Amino acid sequence: QVQLVESGGGWVHTGGSLRLSCTASINIPSIGWYRQAGGKRQFVAFITGSGTITYEDSVKGRFTVSRDSAKNTVYLQMNDLKPEDTGVYSCTGQGLWGPGTQVTVSS
Repeated sequence: QVQLVESGGGWVHTGGSLRLSCTASINIPSIGWYRQAGGKRQFVAFITGSGTITYEDSVKGRFTVSRDSAKNTVYLQMNDLKPEDTGVYSCTGQGLWGPGTQVTVSS
């Protein structure tokens, strides 16, 4: 059974950093990151199998996506975090979703 699992969430002050991980049980070339807050799911970032990366405008310059193919893991490095970044961050690929990891940024 193919699974995605996120980790690395936590609580930080404004301006802090966190690195989220999305680990799949198999190699999944394209992975997206989304966050859920206030009942809305918002696109955060996406990496394709060829390494093309797309970011939501509000996270450009602060968030960075990378991957370790040997570990079937995609990372989301989040710097200069803001309260509006608070939410449950989930990764998705091949129609599957991980359970999510909570990120809380306090002012």
